[in-house]
Amino acid sequence: MNFNDALLYMQGRLRLGVKLGNERFLALLERAGSPQEQLAVVHIAGTKGKGSTASFVSSILTAAGYRVGSYMSPFVYDVRERIQINGVMIPQDDFARWVGVLKPHIEAIEATELGATTEFELKTAVGLCYFAEQKVDYAVLEVGLGGRLDATNVIPHPLVTAITNIGYDHVELLGDTLAKIAREKAGIVKPGVPCVTGVPIDGEADEAIAEICRAQGAPLHHVVAGDGEFSYVADDETLLSFHTPRRRLTDVRLKMRGAFQHANAAVAVAALDAIVDERRPVLPDDRVKWGLENAFAPGRLQQIADRPAIVVDVAHNELSAQALADALRADYGAGKRRLILIAGLSKNHAPDTFLKPLAALHPAIFLATQPAFHPREATEVAEAAAALGMPDVRIVPDVPDAARAALAEAAPGDLICVTGSFYTVGDLPPQLWRDLLAERK
Repeated sequence: MNFNDALLYMQGRLRLGVKLGNERFLALLERAGSPQEQLAVVHIAGTKGKGSTASFVSSILTAAGYRVGSYMSPFVYDVRERIQINGVMIPQDDFARWVGVLKPHIEAIEATELGATTEFELKTAVGLCYFAEQKVDYAVLEVGLGGRLDATNVIPHPLVTAITNIGYDHVELLGDTLAKIAREKAGIVKPGVPCVTGVPIDGEADEAIAEICRAQGAPLHHVVAGDGEFSYVADDETLLSFHTPRRRLTDVRLKMRGAFQHANAAVAVAALDAIVDERRPVLPDDRVKWGLENAFAPGRLQQIADRPAIVVDVAHNELSAQALADALRADYGAGKRRLILIAGLSKNHAPDTFLKPLAALHPAIFLATQPAFHPREATEVAEAAAALGMPDVRIVPDVPDAARAALAEAAPGDLICVTGSFYTVGDLPPQLWRDLLAERK
């Protein structure tokens, strides 16, 4: 099986959709040698920011000299982004080899009452098997959906769990209150294993997480802005300080832009410093600082060009849209300069709640589009934008055509933002941006 064959086989399982629950997946992993039991895991859940937090954790551990596997969910430009060691994507040959190894096991399980393995389960199995084979020192796993029933939730004894925050997303699967969603996310909490969270103290989400931690005998550590056992302070617009019982870092300047990254970085530091057993990594302050300052995750307030300024962001729910709007205002002067907004959403996300924070930036032009995969119709996105009072709403269903239209309208001092879905940003890979910008000259 070559890489293209493996990719086609995996993509063929998309038709199965999401199947929460891990009895089938554990059966597959057992056939593959139970790789999940061979890994020292940092497990990260949350409504937003979990990918960035995972990137910070991986970058810190890599900077300290460890061999680090990172399982990211979902990818932006290349499926192999999901499975990395020290920032290097799994080679195509290894990806194909592991799909080939797992295929007969998948087909054997499919013949039983357990049924068919999903695309996400297969990707997760490839990642766990590859990390175990490569004998990584640590594996950083980002939850795909929820936590309790997610395929990544097969680690019997993680080193630490982290829950970045709680907001409304996937309510049809996770519940329609913050408490219900929090209980699903906190399903990754394990007996006696410390849990770190950036969820605000004493709200309904925090109370749900605390209840589960008490039941599991899991120490719960809150990360707060200001003073606290695990805390962070933004000294000015660019310099950060982090405090834990193990260290105090100052004058940290993150490469990843946006004030929302401050909390993500703090959760990452806190998670690593909360590990208590003999496998706790040795992390000198200078290595932690280097890892924070050099961490990168594609599609997170990522600037593509300068004149006009082009920013892409994978925000796709209300919580992340508000964070994006705040960052565009603070970092790029949105509200004071002409903004051209392109948004394409996935089928399971509501355009009205997503667009409301962005409408407050008063975009001059709104281009409603739709990603190639699992799209919500561009007409529905346009209707929501018009209902929010955006003045110049246009429909350009193809994402590259929408980017081309925005570039045709933009003056050098304008700001273009593309957002709404991982898939929308993924439909504009770096080479395509280079081509579009070359066309404009």
